[in-house]
Amino acid sequence: MELIQLLPGGSFIVLAVLAFLFSAVKILNEYERAVIFRLGRALPEPKGPGIMLLIPLIDKMIRVDLRTVTFDVPPQDIITRDNVTLKVNAVIYFRVTDPLKSVIAIENYLFATSQLSQTTLRSVLGQVELDELLSQRETLNVKLQAILDQQSEPWGIKVSHVEVKQIDLPPEMQRAMARQAEAERERRAKVIAAEGEFQAAKQLANAAEEMSRNSTTLALRYLQTLKEVSGQPGNSTIIFPFPTDIMRFLGEVGRK
Repeated sequence: MELIQLLPGGSFIVLAVLAFLFSAVKILNEYERAVIFRLGRALPEPKGPGIMLLIPLIDKMIRVDLRTVTFDVPPQDIITRDNVTLKVNAVIYFRVTDPLKSVIAIENYLFATSQLSQTTLRSVLGQVELDELLSQRETLNVKLQAILDQQSEPWGIKVSHVEVKQIDLPPEMQRAMARQAEAERERRAKVIAAEGEFQAAKQLANAAEEMSRNSTTLALRYLQTLKEVSGQPGNSTIIFPFPTDIMRFLGEVGRK
């Protein structure tokens, strides 16, 4: 050390040596891997995590993050199979499974995956009708995930999940769907009311049939109706025909 200090520019040489050695030491986090190029040729196995030593001026290191990336696909203009124009966006979850492929096989795997997701979203959703897009979203998510995972596999990328996040319908289509939903609710209400009338008519028919077999029941029901009508407020005069069956029924009760 004393010899170095005696030389002209000795402190500069010491700093240069320290910087040279410092550049050879790299620390990788648990979620990182390093692809090493030695004289331009990639080493067969990625390095890390932890401390690693590089050969200065010979080795070149590229860090690769293994954590799952959440990518928000921008809204895409989609024309469905039934010629409905709408905007759809989605979210994609993917991660690097092979650091070596993600560096060698593709220039920028983040940009490539984003472009692939946009084109795939337009292609797949353009093959379905609007009703299918709204009602079978989970099935379409699985289909999108399978296609993206297959196409990005050569890049060392694993697409774990795809979710169609938002579907923006044009205003005129929203109004048409609102009218359709209102008409559907009215139809269901009329069907329910008709079913209620049918059941009530059926019960009345059963009751009439039961009363026709028993004159006493018919007479009691007639008297009950007279009582209910006479108890209503008002000065109107109501004339009821008095069936002979009831006269016979009252006569029989009187004799008893």
